[in-house]
Amino acid sequence: MNPKIFIGAAVVVLVVILGGILLTGPTMTIESQNDPTSNTIQVDPLRIELEDISVKKISERSATINIAFKILNPNPGAVIVQTMDYQLFETGYSEYEQISGGEIGSRPTGMVEFGSNYYVLLGENSILLKEDIVLKNSGNTPQLWADLANNTASWRVTGDVYYNLSSMTSGQENQLHFEFTQ
Repeated sequence: MNPKIFIGAAVVVLVVILGGILLTGPTMTIESQNDPTSNTIQVDPLRIELEDISVKKISERSATINIAFKILNPNPGAVIVQTMDYQLFETGYSEYEQISGGEIGSRPTGMVEFGSNYYVLLGENSILLKEDIVLKNSGNTPQLWADLANNTASWRVTGDVYYNLSSMTSGQENQLHFEFTQ
């Protein structure tokens, strides 16, 4: 027999196996609390806490603010946290004017993602996401700068966390909105 037939058959079998894996993908199934025989997916949403917000250093030209969020996964399976978008307000200065904001992590943008910046949060665990914010003093906000220097700033933080329940290729993207005042 021709050896090309065996090689061709092996390639076809590998393609079928890989295609089956990609189509089904890993999934997260949790039995319903009410009916243990059902296979309905019941997933608790992530919990988010504002772990820390503090002024690390301040000068006449700039201020560095440290912000940290604790994300808790109450589910037994892993969750992929893609991004956390947040907005920072100093409420003593102005209730409605945002003084900073940012994004921690990254969302997939194309077919091939090099250097992905997402976080795998294992079941019933937590992670701490933190970032330093550098504010430049324009001279137009003396009350804000006085609040930062005296450590009397009152904060409001809002944002959204985007996460998947199982993997980047299966499951749906979930969004959780949060808001904190301190």
